[in-house]
Amino acid sequence: AMQDSDDPVLLVMPSDHVITDISAFQAAIQKGMALAESDMLVTFGITPNAPETGYGYIQYGTALHEPGTFRIARFVEKPDLATAQNYLEEGSYLWNSGMFMMRASIWLAAIDTCRRDILEACRTAWQSGSIDGDFHRIDKTTFAACPSDSIDYAVMETLSARPDMLPPGAIIPLSAGWSDIGAWDALWRTLQKDESGNVVRGDVLLHACHDTLAFSEHRLVACIGVENVVIVETSDAVLVAHQDKTQEVKHIVDILKQRNRPEIRSHRKIYRPWGWYDSVDRGERFQVKRIVVNPGAALSLQMHHHRAEHWIVVKGTAQVTRADKTFLVSENESTYIPLGTPHRLENPGRVPLEMIEVQSGSYLGEDDIVRFEDKYGRKEN
Repeated sequence: AMQDSDDPVLLVMPSDHVITDISAFQAAIQKGMALAESDMLVTFGITPNAPETGYGYIQYGTALHEPGTFRIARFVEKPDLATAQNYLEEGSYLWNSGMFMMRASIWLAAIDTCRRDILEACRTAWQSGSIDGDFHRIDKTTFAACPSDSIDYAVMETLSARPDMLPPGAIIPLSAGWSDIGAWDALWRTLQKDESGNVVRGDVLLHACHDTLAFSEHRLVACIGVENVVIVETSDAVLVAHQDKTQEVKHIVDILKQRNRPEIRSHRKIYRPWGWYDSVDRGERFQVKRIVVNPGAALSLQMHHHRAEHWIVVKGTAQVTRADKTFLVSENESTYIPLGTPHRLENPGRVPLEMIEVQSGSYLGEDDIVRFEDKYGRKEN
């Protein structure tokens, strides 16, 4: 937006929180808008109702001209229970919600003031990126070299410790039924439960279960005689954990990394500029995919050294280029792409094209692609 001479007000929020009092939240956002438009960097502090040790805190200072808004006095780390109780009794400490509001130009100025190295790394990654359909893909190597730090440490603490620095920071107390949903047990505490304390979503059957969270995205999940357990079924994996241990999923992630499991790199369902594909089944020397191509979109003209492909159209119409021939394949029809043959798949219609692809060969990795032409400018997968 800044490149188009625009300077919008940005509202930045975590993805894993709950707000139940929408009216109170909207009123706080209106206050924040007034401050952000006057070039302040605004954060929202949650009015605490308990001595919570799992959150960082922000102490507010002197009042600003806008009623119910204050200067930031200081940020503090997650406290022990006694310190958290003191914060609650003192009354000027708020939970750090991780929500911020500012003009784009003010945010860039704040990073430039506090962490120019981060700004320059991001700017270089953006300028070295490429357009990929509807995406702007930043340069991976440059961005990976960017220093890692949170907004609190990198910017907000520095600004609050140095009131003479610009831009100034402000905080707005917020009482809107806010809850951080940072783990599955926190989600269980937030959602409405049945008479046995269970929370279920999807195709789930329970028998003699208590205080259990069970989520199913695809398959039937049956639970018998379990208590205080979290079960989450997705297309990628199934998680089963005691509610007191859900934060320890990071140890499983470490094991996945050590074993170089494919789950750490991608989901079963992969999005591309032209649509997406879902790996339905895989075995020795074969793989089955469900492919959806958006209207007017096309895969690259490509070939494979190690696999052949069978395409079955289940919805829409496919335009297929195979070697020197181009032809249409309609619903309930199929075609075959021999190993080593240049080919392209396109959707010339106005509805999504849905296909089943069966790959067969000695190697089925996504890096077995030689691209001859690509409308999205890709050189990799």
